[in-house]
Amino acid sequence: MTPAAPAYRRLSVEERRRQLLSAALELFAHRAPEDVSLDDVAEAAGVSRPLVYRYFPGGKQQLYEAALRSAAEELRHCFDEPHDGPLLPRLARALDRYLTFVDQHDTGFSALLQGGSVVETSRTTAIVDGVRRDAAEHIYSHLGVAAPGPRLRMTVRMWITAVEAASLIWLDEDKQPPAEELRDWLVDQFVAVLTVTAARDTQTAEVVRGALAAET
Repeated sequence: MTPAAPAYRRLSVEERRRQLLSAALELFAHRAPEDVSLDDVAEAAGVSRPLVYRYFPGGKQQLYEAALRSAAEELRHCFDEPHDGPLLPRLARALDRYLTFVDQHDTGFSALLQGGSVVETSRTTAIVDGVRRDAAEHIYSHLGVAAPGPRLRMTVRMWITAVEAASLIWLDEDKQPPAEELRDWLVDQFVAVLTVTAARDTQTAEVVRGALAAET
């Protein structure tokens, strides 16, 4: 007797939306946004083009922005690290998650940060800037600073920019050196820029002394 085929289950609105976003993110991860069409998304999700439009009536721009927000949320989680133990291992674990994201979304990550996409708008730029601000706030929190001064803010934001630039160069260099070496180098750079700023800023100097005292 032939076993019965599994019953078809209609997806809820939220499940279908997640399915379409997942398909779009997979495509945007490996192709520049302008090279991805709604037909591509429909095919990847196994649905019709009109169905994609039903959920994203704004077309490709709306779908791209929704996918970008989803990716941004994933990036934000990279910095969700418990405040337990010494600072530098915490930072290293956050960077491990960040570089894993970069590795899995290589082409899409490049297109996202380098800009110049035909689907780039002030809204998409704001989404990316929001991730950077969140990353900075996480770092201030891990440093134990509630009200960072201008020199410390500039130092942290410059380091975040350096992490992004290093990630893009890492992709251009065929992901060499290995991610673990890149992570350790970026942690060392963080210590270096904090140390330089500490020589000119008392708040940063206190932060550095506190961080070093907690290291084992």
